[in-house]
Amino acid sequence: MTTTAAPQTTAPNLLNCGAYSGVAVETADRTGRHSISEMVASTGLSAHTLRWYERIGLLDPVDRTHSGQRRYCDADVRRLEFLGRLRLTGMSVADMLRYVELVREGEHTLADRRDLLVVHREEVRLKLADLHATLAVLDYKIDLYGDTLESLESLESSEALEGRNTECVSPPSPSAAAAS
Repeated sequence: MTTTAAPQTTAPNLLNCGAYSGVAVETADRTGRHSISEMVASTGLSAHTLRWYERIGLLDPVDRTHSGQRRYCDADVRRLEFLGRLRLTGMSVADMLRYVELVREGEHTLADRRDLLVVHREEVRLKLADLHATLAVLDYKIDLYGDTLESLESLESSEALEGRNTECVSPPSPSAAAAS
């Protein structure tokens, strides 16, 4: 009997900005091949935001064509994917910039990068707990309103069967209610 080994898969190095896609930024092809409009379409970021990310240092300086148009490389795409995930979790731009600066400083900053992400993960977990509690409140209210609407619909249909039209009947006046 022959057995075939399962293909070896390696977990992505999540401590690297480009590791979201499993390839380290440092070893990625730095050939500029993506226009700013392609980056806008693929990342959902505006051209203004992409230029701002470059200006503040979240992206390395972007190559330009002979006519001055920006050309983004695959490493930029992967970095933006990872930074987008961090933004989605609510990480501040300042913390994202600190992370990118640590990456640029090299391998000796692995512990600092990890610590930054560990702290942020705890913040994300707290936000998730708050969101779950809020979701429970929303579910409760939705169920409450659903039950109330069902009761009202049931009441309206039973009144319709009795031939009563409650829309034309005015509620008793406070003085009439007090007299009874």
